[in-house]
Formats: sequence, structure tokens, C-alpha cells
Amino acid sequence: MLIALMINGCGGQGEQTQKETGTTTASQLTGEIRVDGSSTVLPISEAVAEEFKKQHPQTDPKVGKSGTGGGFKKFANGEIDITGASRPIREDEDKLCREKGVEYIEIPVAYDALAVVVNKQNDWVDSLTVEELRKIWEPAAERKITSWKQVRAGFPDVPLRLFGAGSESGTFDFFTAAIVGKERSIRSDHTGSEDDNILVQGVTSNRGGLGYFGLAYYEQNKDTLKLIGVDEGKGKGAVLPSIETVVDGSYYLARPIFIYVNVKALERPEVAEFVKFYLQNAEKLTQEVGYVPLPANLYQLVMERLEKRVTGSAFGAHGTQVGVKLEDLYRLEQESEKGGN
Repeated sequence: MLIALMINGCGGQGEQTQKETGTTTASQLTGEIRVDGSSTVLPISEAVAEEFKKQHPQTDPKVGKSGTGGGFKKFANGEIDITGASRPIREDEDKLCREKGVEYIEIPVAYDALAVVVNKQNDWVDSLTVEELRKIWEPAAERKITSWKQVRAGFPDVPLRLFGAGSESGTFDFFTAAIVGKERSIRSDHTGSEDDNILVQGVTSNRGGLGYFGLAYYEQNKDTLKLIGVDEGKGKGAVLPSIETVVDGSYYLARPIFIYVNVKALERPEVAEFVKFYLQNAEKLTQEVGYVPLPANLYQLVMERLEKRVTGSAFGAHGTQVGVKLEDLYRLEQESEKGGN
């Protein structure tokens, strides 16, 4: 099991001996740790920051949410140490990092599933096919597909009100790639926001509301929302997001989520310890805030990446890729590294 015990030496005779010899113990860490980026990754980073602060009260982890795209901009400019991302880094973002002299380590921390939700009063739909979702969200639907009756025969003539991630969000990139077939391609007549709470409020306030966001936000608001299944159209029928369907790959809108760490920032003990703490406790804390942990062997592969300071993206800085298995990518990267030695 990957979850490690907290670093020893925070008390007792061991700490006293270290103080006498003039060395610094983990509990003596100080300094600010700047974290920003994806609103999807935000709950995990906040949980990590809270627990880390308890262990290291003299540190000051600050966690913001500028969205995946906004976070990468701040990250490339050196404004933050760590950025959360709900998709892999894109080529233009990687290029900006290189131009600014920012080397990074890519660290997947959990799996997430996008929840497709409707208003609680919606009694006509329990699932939608990927094709129906494409029909609703593609650019050609703009100002044309405006009622539920146009989505499927038998649906009522109720105005369709759409709510989804803002354009700075990795969730937006993933959803458009997975549903429309092209990243960032979508109808413009919908409400988009990096603040998932706004999306929740939009769907709950409109009987004909339809929205998507990370599963954790549905879990936090499931008393006021209705979760619907997604049918990929390959004969297995509609599937609801859950730990089981994400892990076994049967839920179509599942994806890994990441943090990206500035290599230079790792020279600061408080940042290095925070990132290590993040990985050591990711399995437990991701479940507590409603996400799906990675397999233990994958956390181990990523920890080795961190310790060896393996920089760059295993995704080739190609951004969103639907259906790619993390285990395969990082294992291939490791084998390639060994082959090159």
C-alpha cells in the first residue's frame, strides 16, 4: 500500500538529537507553498494543504483556482510552485514553460469522472448516448437545438439550458474532445464557468437544465441534482460514474487529473516535502473528497519519477487524450529510460 506513515522525527529523542546537531527536522519547515490551477483538482490540493499544515504549522500552503489553462499561465510565469490540471499539458503551454525556463514534473494524483447532471425535477431522462450529447453540444447545435424534444423522440418540449466548464478549464477541454470530437469545439450559447458552484446553481435553477462537471461536485450536491448515465454506443448500455466503473474503464467520461511541479521550486525543502506528502497521502485523501485513487503500483511509478526528477509530460505535451491508460504510458516511459542507459 502506497500511503506511507508521516515522516518520522517530528518528536521524541530523534528530534532532540537533530536540534542539538543543528540539522532541520521536517516539523521545522517554514515558507509559503503556492498552488493554483484546476478547480477539479482544488478539493484534493485543499485537503493535502490542510493535513500538511497540521504536520508543519510553520508552513503556509496557499491554494487557488484559476482553472487548468489559467494555472498553466501562472506556472510558466513562475508565479506559483505547483499547478493542478484536469488534463495533460498542451504543446503551447509546454512551449511557454520552456521559453520561460520552467522545467516541470508531471504527477497524476487521481482519476476523476465527469458527471452529466440534470435538474432534480427532470423525470424524462435517465441516460444519454454520446451521440445525443454531441447533438446537444456541437457548434452546429447553436440556437437550433433549444428544446429537449429535439434531443430524442418522446422528450417534452422543455427549454434546454446548458451549463458547463469555462474555457480556461481542463474539464472543458476533455469534455469537448470526448463528446464533440475536437478539443475546445462547442456551441457558444451556454453558460460556462470555472466555478463549479455556478454550474450547480444553474442546473438546479432550471427544470430543463443540463450540465457537466467533476464527480466530486455532484457528490457534494447530489441532494439537489440528478445524475444520468452515459451510453458510449458500443453495446454495453448506459453507465453511471463510480469508483468501479472508473477503475474498470467502462465509464466513458473518466480521466486522470494531475499536479505539475516546478523543478526549481523543489529546491525549497517545504515544497519538496509538500509534493512528497501529496503523493504519500493521495490514495486516502482523494477518496475523502470524492475522487478515485490511482492503483498503488502507479503511485509508486510516479514517486520514482519524482525522486529521479524525470521532467516533461508522458503524454508528449499533446493535451487531452481520451481513453489513454496511465499505467501504459508511465511504464513505457520507465522502460524507455532504462533502455537509454
